[in-house]
Amino acid sequence: MRALLLTCLCLLLAACAGAPLNPPRNKPAVAEPLVRKPPSEPRDTVVALSFSGGGLRASAFAYGVLEGLREQPSVPGRNLLEDVGFITSVSGGSITAAYFGLHGVEGLKGFREKVLLRDGEAGLRFSLLNPNNLMRLFAGGLNDRSNLNDWLDRDVFHGATFADLFKRERPVVWINASNAQYRLAFPFHERAFDSICSDLASFPVSEAVAASMAVPLFFAPVVLEKFPGACRHPLPVLQTRRGAERDDQYRLRLALQRAMKDYRDPKVGPYLKLVDGGVTDNLGLVSILQSRVLLNTPYGPIGEHDAATLRRMLFIVVDAGQGPSGDWGRELGGPSGVDIATAAVDTAIESTMRMSYAYFVPMMHSWERDLVTWRCSLPDERKAELRAANPGWRCEDLKFAVTQISFADLAEADEAALNAIPTRLKLPAEQIDRLIEAGRRAAAQDAGVRRFSQEQQRGD
Repeated sequence: MRALLLTCLCLLLAACAGAPLNPPRNKPAVAEPLVRKPPSEPRDTVVALSFSGGGLRASAFAYGVLEGLREQPSVPGRNLLEDVGFITSVSGGSITAAYFGLHGVEGLKGFREKVLLRDGEAGLRFSLLNPNNLMRLFAGGLNDRSNLNDWLDRDVFHGATFADLFKRERPVVWINASNAQYRLAFPFHERAFDSICSDLASFPVSEAVAASMAVPLFFAPVVLEKFPGACRHPLPVLQTRRGAERDDQYRLRLALQRAMKDYRDPKVGPYLKLVDGGVTDNLGLVSILQSRVLLNTPYGPIGEHDAATLRRMLFIVVDAGQGPSGDWGRELGGPSGVDIATAAVDTAIESTMRMSYAYFVPMMHSWERDLVTWRCSLPDERKAELRAANPGWRCEDLKFAVTQISFADLAEADEAALNAIPTRLKLPAEQIDRLIEAGRRAAAQDAGVRRFSQEQQRGD
């Protein structure tokens, strides 16, 4: 009875608490926004990656994959790590993606000591026996900026903003959170910030990563402010087909249209609340599909010039997801309510991952066909320009390949040991090193990676 009364009191106090846990840190759009540094040399080959969520387990495995790509040769004088031009990431994978985006190929070598071996849980709250923690839980989340965000900003990214990410030509990094109100992915890139009329360049990288990692209830949502009065670009016009003309993307277009309309409507409210990117897709692939729908071009989100000159893309999906939960089938009783609730969330995330990957592969093939059709329909003058710059250019010379790297690619005993590593923000050095080595080996033995490396060496 005392516990029940205490819980009711905490609920009452939480209801009275009006101060936001994570005040927004984004700024209004500016007249002349900072843009990404343009490439100094065009490349007709791109390695793209997606990094899944899963705490430091995912961060370390993704880092191991990057180091594995460093060992795979590309064209003479280059390796596949140097060919990485794009990364989309979620949750723990976003730590690795953002760090690589800020520090580049050479700076990546210090990632293990500077990040993976640090304690990301030192300031986090875990106990539900503390009445203050219960208040925080019912008010939005056990932990707020003073816990996760500040650790990321102070110890991992050292105050870096997206302006620092823009200083590097490659890779382009999309950090994905979830707009849970509209059930959509929210990628931290220029077009998403244009939709809320905000300036991405001045936004802290740590805030984006924290939003990508904001597991509901455990972390309070990361808040963005919408600035309708600062808008510089009109919203894209989406065709929401009616009746018999509806296609398989109708519901997605409708959801995107509703969300963007509300982004610009002052009556809806000034704030956007973001949670863990894994809620919508723990592989970070849905944001690419959303961009394809929003841009409604044969080439988007690839830029028009890059789409015209591109020859080869290898898209590597890196999945550090968990295996089955527990051994519930051994006994008639159980599992506990907490175990069921946790497993229900994991089930939703895992099933969404499977579906997003299953849809992503045919989408890539469709994207390739759309690009070839578009390139071959270019005006003769444009084709002549492309051939003058590259005598071997042919409009149909384009190939997209997709491969997936996960714990399941390793020996069964190794897979079981890796699945047993928890999704925490603090792990022992031996587990970190095991994950790094697993990622490196998985990349080295992946058939898609090896094939792409051989084709690069041959100049295919």
